[in-house]
Amino acid sequence: MLRRLVLASLATAAGTAGLGPLPPLPLLSPPESLTVTVSESGHPDADGTFELRCDDRAGGNHPARDNACERLEQLAKEGGNPFEPVPADRFCTQVYGGPALAHITGTWQGRTVDARFSRANGCEINRWENLEPVLPLVRG
Repeated sequence: MLRRLVLASLATAAGTAGLGPLPPLPLLSPPESLTVTVSESGHPDADGTFELRCDDRAGGNHPARDNACERLEQLAKEGGNPFEPVPADRFCTQVYGGPALAHITGTWQGRTVDARFSRANGCEINRWENLEPVLPLVRG
């Protein structure tokens, strides 16, 4: 009896072994997790350090996390990188948008992010506003 059970188990194992390799596991995209630090915005509620996670659902203590994750998703679909600095050879209008500063670190779309933002000129203002509401609405 025991011999028949062992043989039956071996036959079952041999039968499933002939099914071929298992299908690959789906690739998991790396988690999107950003730390957003804002200072000198002129709005006490906007200044501080906030965590933003955009995986299956928005998380963290970012004050506009749902809208911020939606904006990041929209930017990803557009294919650009909103964290790239302004090229050094770009001409920018000399418009001052105020003293607000921001620093964003973490990961987005599988890339490491370490970006600084200001409102020092027209190019920097545009770059800041492109990331609203990841960065707060600030008008100088």
